[in-house]
Amino acid sequence: MHWVTQHALIVVGVLVTALAVIFVLQQRRTAQSTAAWVLFIVLVPYIAIPLFLMLGFRKQGSRFPPVALMAPIASTVADGPAARSLAKLGAPPATKGNTFTLHDSASTAHEALQETLDAAKESLDILFYIVAPDEAGTAFVNRLTEKARAGVKVRLNLDRLGALKRPRAALKELQSAGGEVRYFSPFIHPPDNGHMNLRNHRKLVVADRRLVWSGGRNIGSHYLGPTENTWTDLSFCVSGPAVQPFIDVFASDWDVTGKTAAGDMIGRCRFTGDATLQVVPSGPDEPGDTLYLALMNLIHRARDRVWISTPYFVPTEPLQLALTTAVRNGLDVRIMVPERSNQPTTDFARGPFLRDLQEIGATVLRHQGGMLHAKAGLIDDTGWVGSANFDMRSLLLNFEIAMFCHDTGSNAALEAWFQTQFNDCKRGVASARLPRRVVEGVFRLGAPVL
Repeated sequence: MHWVTQHALIVVGVLVTALAVIFVLQQRRTAQSTAAWVLFIVLVPYIAIPLFLMLGFRKQGSRFPPVALMAPIASTVADGPAARSLAKLGAPPATKGNTFTLHDSASTAHEALQETLDAAKESLDILFYIVAPDEAGTAFVNRLTEKARAGVKVRLNLDRLGALKRPRAALKELQSAGGEVRYFSPFIHPPDNGHMNLRNHRKLVVADRRLVWSGGRNIGSHYLGPTENTWTDLSFCVSGPAVQPFIDVFASDWDVTGKTAAGDMIGRCRFTGDATLQVVPSGPDEPGDTLYLALMNLIHRARDRVWISTPYFVPTEPLQLALTTAVRNGLDVRIMVPERSNQPTTDFARGPFLRDLQEIGATVLRHQGGMLHAKAGLIDDTGWVGSANFDMRSLLLNFEIAMFCHDTGSNAALEAWFQTQFNDCKRGVASARLPRRVVEGVFRLGAPVL
């Protein structure tokens, strides 16, 4: 190769690397994430820069406009220190007069899902990360087809990455019956319609704009059974004023796919119970990191307990510091994770974080008997359950949605679930020899990139 060509390639490489570093530094990230990406780009630019173009973006305001959240009727707005604090951070106001039912088993969740579908007479608006090509996933889509043929307006929005494996034949039948199926953030798309790194991890079913099924469960036998290896997970049903934010989130995500959520999108939000609930959406379509800030704020405000259930525990350094402060202040801090998750890389990455907390007095609980997939928590008298894991990807990248509970009844159900699961746990971080600790340290450094 001629020396002029070599020189030109070197100059271009240096310029592209410098521009990539400048772009990373301009993005709103944690210092840990920024340092990891800059180091990666400088050391191996020919690998890191293409990966960054695919995986490194965060907020995409032009591609994902903010969710247009409808203001609740004044008489439904609930007050309280935690609710006010979350609202100041960008969450919709908490509302009273709701019914909240927690599904603490796969069979209960499956039955509630069927009842939600059966209850729909006019519309079913559905958003999932995964609808698996197994018995449960196929049966779910077949039921949607039956509802479409009965005259119900069915709209199904699936994340394109999560839907790589899906019940294709059943979905074609649904479309033939008049149901609409769209794919969120496809791999091949116009410049203004998605990004490979920004996945829609939300899960929700809205029936007739008055009843919601949501939580951490996808659609598949792992989540709904009946199989021997059904995962431990959580979902819930809601009716009342808290339904409206779910309607707004669905409409926003449907619009992103290129279709307009035409028609009446105002919920039938009558008082149905005594639960005080606050829906917190988070993701690239929100100007701030509302869910992340909400958890950080609640942990710093805690005076009694911080209980967390998550399949993947890879917190940011500020979140880890908040938990560390809670432990040192004498709070009851419990972190429940699966003995082994379905993501080995995150199991390596979580080790140092859990060991650091355990060494200062936190209780680490390793759930036995299969995969723990529930994403939930209790911080003093505020509980939450939803789609977000306690990791950087869920809290800072993905489209997520969580339900925060401010009433005694809802939190009593969450506390009872936690106490039951604690009985199925082994205490303490599993011991590790030096080679594993070294590998864990490497994965911890790479956690922001992972």
